Amino acid sequence: MGRAMSDASDLVADRAAVVAALTAAVGAGDDILLVAHVNPDGDSLGSALALGLALRTLGGRPRVSFDAEPFAVPRTLRFLAGQELLVDPVAITARPSLVLCLDAASRSRLGRLAGIIAGSRVVIVDHHASNTRFGDLNLVDSEAASTSAMVVDLIDALGVALDADLAAAIYTGLVTDTGSFRFAATTPAVHRLAARLLATGIRHDLISRALWDTHRFGYLKLLGEVLGRARLEPEHDLVWTWCTQVDLRAVGLDYDEIEGFIDTLRTASEAEVALICKQDGDVWKVSVRSKGSVDVGALCAGLGGGGHRLAAGFVTRAELVELMDTVRAALVRAPRLADPAAGALTGPDAAAGRTSAPIQGRAGRGPAVSVR
Repeated sequence: MGRAMSDASDLVADRAAVVAALTAAVGAGDDILLVAHVNPDGDSLGSALALGLALRTLGGRPRVSFDAEPFAVPRTLRFLAGQELLVDPVAITARPSLVLCLDAASRSRLGRLAGIIAGSRVVIVDHHASNTRFGDLNLVDSEAASTSAMVVDLIDALGVALDADLAAAIYTGLVTDTGSFRFAATTPAVHRLAARLLATGIRHDLISRALWDTHRFGYLKLLGEVLGRARLEPEHDLVWTWCTQVDLRAVGLDYDEIEGFIDTLRTASEAEVALICKQDGDVWKVSVRSKGSVDVGALCAGLGGGGHRLAAGFVTRAELVELMDTVRAALVRAPRLADPAAGALTGPDAAAGRTSAPIQGRAGRGPAVSVR
């Protein structure tokens, strides 16, 4: 109980320090850069845009950026307001006075922006238990359902009222990281926050449709191919598959359009862990999901990546056969949950167990829609 109270007190103090830094930067007219992680998802970009809009309301000078090639907002997120705040990393020629990194667990998750912001005052706002606290100020709450849920507290503390634009961005982050309220991170507080956001008049049905239920036809064709080559390995409690750049070109899809494939793969009832290897240039980007009894965050951390207990990933230059041999060996060592519902870890790394909420990838890509 004492430790829990101490942790809560630390969070309050850290939040107050971040609010003070933002207030001072706005008052001084400083350049404020809000950074989402590479190839941002709904939580990272939604958080950055929501906070950027709030700071602009206060008279601040916020900009929002992220690393992606090419620099473009994912199709599913083009309905979000505030995109006039976006700036390509190559256009950032002066060192920002204050930088806020949102939903990025480590400096490596910033891509090219890690070098651009060197020397700036850096503030971290994140809910990953694996966060490396690489900022000058670090607001990290691994019990938060999403980074956007943490951003709401900052916006409230800044005295900015929630309007539909802010609410849509925050709601996008919330449903992204709770898997549309399906994951264990969905608490009564999460539903209360969702109700507050819906009360602004946003169209939750249109947001969900844009995020998950709108695909180009090529997506459906490629999904069939990728699932058709999936391998089930009962001896490793694993189902896995892969997707190459040749596959993507054949159906005219962009790399970020296949993020949701793993959501379908993980529904296989015979496997606890789902994994997809996605070729990007000369590397494989590997996404891993667990249904609850395997700590894939720890597994991926051991392979140079990271994430949450139930959703994580890593990047490797290894060949596919070597990559999968490494994964199988890591699965043998991965921490296990004796009772997934209780959250008690067993195994060699139990003391370092992670209990944070899972992040779920984005499933389809679709046109811009109005959510207000």
